[in-house]
Amino acid sequence: MARVDDVDTTLQDTTVRRLRDLGIDRQRTGRVPGLAAAVVRRGDLLWCDGVGTADVAAPRVPGPDDQFLIASNTKSFTAVLVMALRDEGRLDLDDTLDQHLPGVTHRATVRQALSHATGLAREPLGDIWETLRQPDATTLMSDFNAIERVGRPHDHFHYSNIVYAVLGQLVERLEGRPWEEVLRTRILQPLGMTRTTVGFDDGPRAIGYHVQPFHDVPRVEPVVDLRAMGPCGALASTVTDLATWSGFVADPDPSILSPDTFEEMCQPQLVLDTESWSGAMGLGFFLMRSPGKRTWVGHTGGMPGQVTGVFTHRESGTGGIALMNSSSTPDPAELSIALGEIVLEHDPAEAEPWRPGTSVPDNLVPLLGRWFSEGSGFTFSVREGRLEARADSAPADRAPSVFERIDDTTFRTISGRERGEPLRVTYAADGTVTKLNWATYLVSREPLGFGEQPTG
Repeated sequence: MARVDDVDTTLQDTTVRRLRDLGIDRQRTGRVPGLAAAVVRRGDLLWCDGVGTADVAAPRVPGPDDQFLIASNTKSFTAVLVMALRDEGRLDLDDTLDQHLPGVTHRATVRQALSHATGLAREPLGDIWETLRQPDATTLMSDFNAIERVGRPHDHFHYSNIVYAVLGQLVERLEGRPWEEVLRTRILQPLGMTRTTVGFDDGPRAIGYHVQPFHDVPRVEPVVDLRAMGPCGALASTVTDLATWSGFVADPDPSILSPDTFEEMCQPQLVLDTESWSGAMGLGFFLMRSPGKRTWVGHTGGMPGQVTGVFTHRESGTGGIALMNSSSTPDPAELSIALGEIVLEHDPAEAEPWRPGTSVPDNLVPLLGRWFSEGSGFTFSVREGRLEARADSAPADRAPSVFERIDDTTFRTISGRERGEPLRVTYAADGTVTKLNWATYLVSREPLGFGEQPTG
C-alpha cells in the first residue's frame, strides 16, 4: 500500500499502520483492483493511501486526485440544493411534488422524497440497469407517473433513484436552469471542488471493473450516461475534493446552506433497520451508528465498476473516505466509518485547553449554582459569558443546555436539552430570584414535588 507523499499528517505511526492494514485487508478480501482511502479532519487530509491499481492495463496506485464515480453520493448534493431553495422560501418540505412540477400525479411530499419515505418504486420503467439506457427528462417524468407505489408513505425506508432524479427536475424548474449548472454555481465553485463533475473530466481517473467470483481477471465495466437520472448519481470526484465536502458536512458554509438547516438534515426521518437500529435516513444523508456509538453522516454510491463511501463525524470534524473501482466491494459505509473510527479511537485531535473567563454578566450572577426541577438537580453556570445548565444525570460527554438572553426576564434555550424552549426568571421585590420556569416546569433552589411552591 503506497503512501501519498504530499499529505501532511500528524498521525502517530501506529495509527497510520492500522489505517494501512485496514485498507489492505478490505482490498484483498474484496478483490478490489484499486482502492483510495483517506481520513479527513475539518476538511484537511490527515492521511491518504492507495492500494492496488487505478488501471489494470497501465498499473499505478490510486491517488488523491484520481476521479472515481461517486454515484449516489450525488443525492446529498441534490438534497442540499433543495434545502437551500426551501430556506429561500421557494418551496416547503411538506409541499407535494405536483405543486411545483405540472403533470405529476404522485402526491409525495418533498420531505418524503428527500428521506426515501414516499413508498414509490426504486427505478424508472424499462429495466434500465439491464439495458443501461437511461431516460431523458420527458421520459423520466412520464415514467414517474407510471411507476408503482410499493408501500405506504413513511411505512418503511425504501430507496428510490427515480424520486431523486425528480428532485433534480424540481431544482431545474425553480431555478430556471439545468441542475448541473445550479450545482456548480451554488455548491461546487464556492467550495473549490474543481474535480467534482458530472461524469469523468479529462484528468486522471480510476477505470471501473467487474471481478467475477470464479476467476481473477477483471473486466472493464461500461461508463453509463445517466442523462436525466443525473441528480441521483452522476457525479465523479476525488479524495481531495471529497475532503472538502466532508469539511462542509462537519461545518457548513453559511453562504451555501445555513448550519441550522444542515442540522435539520441530520435529524432521523426513518430508521433503516428496525431490529438493530444501527442507522437512519435524514434529509439526503444516512446517519449511521458506529461500534463506538458515534453518529456518522454521509452517503454511499455504486455505479458499474465504482463503489464509494464518504462519512463524517460532525462533532469532531473527522471524515472517512473509501473509493473503490469494482462493481462488487466491501461495504463502503462500514469501511469509511471504520477508517474514521481508528483515528478517533487511537489518535484524536488534541483537546482545547481551558481558558479563564474575564467577567460574569451582572444579570446572570443570581442564576448561578444549584437548582432543582421535577426532583432532579441542575447546575447553572456561566461559560464564556453565556448561561448554561447541566443535569446531574447527564453523561459527562453530553453538551449542556445553553441560553441566550431575550429580555430582562426571559432566555431562550439555543442548544442542548429543551432546545427552543424559554427559561423565565421570576424576581422578588428586592431583586432576588425566587424561581425559574423552564419549558413551563418549575425550577427552584430546593427539591420540590409537583404542586409545591418555593419558600424563599
